[in-house]
Amino acid sequence: MQDLVTKLVEKNSSKIVLCVLDGLGGLPVRGKTELEAARTPNLDRISSGASLGLHVPVERGITPGSGAAHLALFGYDPVRNEIGRGVLEALGLGIDLGPSDMAVRGNFATVKYEGDTPVVTDRRAGRISTEENRKIISRISSAVSEISGVKVSFYPGLEHRFVVVLSFLAQLSESDALVCDTDPQAEGKSPVRPSGENKSSQKTAEIAGELIDRACEVIRDEPAANYMLLRGFSVRPDLPTFDRAYGLRAGCVAAYPMYRGVSKLLGMDVLEVSGDSIGDEIQTLSANFEDYDFFYLHVKKTDSYGEDGDFGAKAGVIEEFDSLLPEITRLGVDVLAVTGDHSTPAAMKSHSWHPVPLMISSKYCRGRGVEGFSESCCLSGDLGIIKATEIMPLLLAHAGRLRKFGA
Repeated sequence: MQDLVTKLVEKNSSKIVLCVLDGLGGLPVRGKTELEAARTPNLDRISSGASLGLHVPVERGITPGSGAAHLALFGYDPVRNEIGRGVLEALGLGIDLGPSDMAVRGNFATVKYEGDTPVVTDRRAGRISTEENRKIISRISSAVSEISGVKVSFYPGLEHRFVVVLSFLAQLSESDALVCDTDPQAEGKSPVRPSGENKSSQKTAEIAGELIDRACEVIRDEPAANYMLLRGFSVRPDLPTFDRAYGLRAGCVAAYPMYRGVSKLLGMDVLEVSGDSIGDEIQTLSANFEDYDFFYLHVKKTDSYGEDGDFGAKAGVIEEFDSLLPEITRLGVDVLAVTGDHSTPAAMKSHSWHPVPLMISSKYCRGRGVEGFSESCCLSGDLGIIKATEIMPLLLAHAGRLRKFGA
C-alpha cells in the first residue's frame, strides 16, 4: 500500500493534524467505556459531520505494542517493519545510535527477594519521579560502564523508564538483538532471565544478564526502584522517511521519549514541548503551525491511566483533550484525525486487541450525523473497520494530496 501511495503523492498547502490519544479504546464499566462516559461536546459536534470508524492496529486478535501500533498509524506495515522498543526510546531521548550500538528499554521495578530469587511486586516501581530516576541512573553508571569489552551507557527517561545502550566493537545485525524481554508482564512473578535465539544473540543475552546482576546489586537498597526489567533489544533499522513516502514535512508534538523516537526514526522534526500537559503540546503545535504540512500530536495519560485501571482518570484526560480541541481547530486545519494507537481498557489494565475509535474530519467527509464520538458510534460510521495502515492514505486523500490511479 505505501509504495502505491508514494507514487500518487502530490504536494499542496493543506494542513493535516493527527491527534493520538494513546490507548483510547476501552471496554464498558457499568455500561459505558471511558470514551462514552467522558463529556466530549467538541468531539461529538465534529463527529456529526465527520467520517467515523474503527481501526485494527496489526491484525484482528493481535494485541500491539506502542511502537508497532504507531508504525501502523503512520502507514508502515508493523509486521514487515518490526522495530524494538529500545531504539525508539533511545532516539526519543536524543541518543545517536551507530551501526555497532544496541539499544534496550528499561523499567525500574520493585521486587521482594524470596531467598536469592527476586519476585516482582510493582513492574513500574510506583512510577518514581524523573528526578529520582536520574539519581539512581547516576549510581548505576558509576558502578557499571563495561562488560566483556562492550561499553555500557545508561540514560534516564521519564518516571520509571530508562535506556541502556550497548556499544560493541563491530557492526551489529538484527539477529544480534534477538534477546527475550525480562519483564514477566505481571506482579507476583520472577523476572525472566535473558536468553538469545541464536549464537550471536546468546552472547548479547549473557552480557545483559551480567548487566542486570551488577546493576541490581547496586540498587538493592532502594525503597522502590530496587530492580530493572529490560525489553526491546534492538538496532536501528533503515525505513523510508515520511517526506519520501508521503511528500509531507512532518512535525512531532510529543512529551514522551518513545513516541518522539518513532517520529525521529521516520524523519519527522521532533518539536520541543515546554512541559508534558496537553495544553503545552497544543501551544507547541500552534507556534509551529505555519512551518509543517503534517502534525502528529500525542497524548500519553489516557494509556497510563488505562494501564493503572483508573477508569475515571482516563475519562478525565479525554475530557481535558476535548476542552482544548477548539484551540486546534481554530488554527485552520484542513484534515483533522482523532484516534488512538491501540486500546487500553481500564477494565483490563493493559493493551488489548480491540479495534480503536477513529474520526476523520474534512470538507470532503460524507458523515452520517451520528450522536457522538465513541466505540459504538464509530461502529456505525461510514469507514467501517479498517486496518490502521489505511489511515494515512485516507488523510492524504482528504487533503487532496493523492492523484488519480490508472487511466
